[in-house]
Amino acid sequence: MTGPAREPEKPAPFGIERDPARVIAFSDAVIAIAITLLVLEIRPPHDTRRLPQGLAALWPSYLAYVVTFMLIGQVWANHHIMFDHIRRADRVVLFLNTLLLMDIAFLPFAASVLAEAFRDGHGQRTAVLLHGIAFELAAVLFNVIWWCARHDRRLLSDTLHEAGVTAIGRRFRLALVWLGAGTVSGAVFPLLGVVVFCAFVIYFWLPVAGEIPKVRRRRGHRERP
Repeated sequence: MTGPAREPEKPAPFGIERDPARVIAFSDAVIAIAITLLVLEIRPPHDTRRLPQGLAALWPSYLAYVVTFMLIGQVWANHHIMFDHIRRADRVVLFLNTLLLMDIAFLPFAASVLAEAFRDGHGQRTAVLLHGIAFELAAVLFNVIWWCARHDRRLLSDTLHEAGVTAIGRRFRLALVWLGAGTVSGAVFPLLGVVVFCAFVIYFWLPVAGEIPKVRRRRGHRERP
């Protein structure tokens, strides 16, 4: 006797779901290249007879380098936070991640424009706006990727509880608002926009509350099941 016929497996709606390990490796490589290219914008002074003054005059380049480096570092950290909990990547996630990497590869140019504008004293509003829009686009893509991954929990790891899913999503939405506020304020007051971006970097290095469930332990006592 033959057993009951099994129903054929339904194909995934967006193609084969792949292990995201190669996605993470490729993303790390692109981010590493982008973050390294930032230092090429800092060019040494030509007049070495007045080297201290020449180095001091490069402060716009230092500012653009530090702010952009730390913001890209945030992108890298949040990318790992996100893909730590994505167990499979379909074609939609691959496409959205490619758009994210394309945006990241553009950031050294945005940093160069920012430094040049502050150095010349003209176009600071436009430069901060361009810089902010580039990072705002990255925040949008983070939110869209996370929404796709958490939809029906089809692509998410089973080890992440619902509170963690909500906490990560809340953090990504906050980044969207925060960077948007910095972009808008920078279009009016350029230095204020830069300050908002710096505050963003400081705050977002804090751990995501709720991502890891709190476990209360008492000394000398084991947890009851």
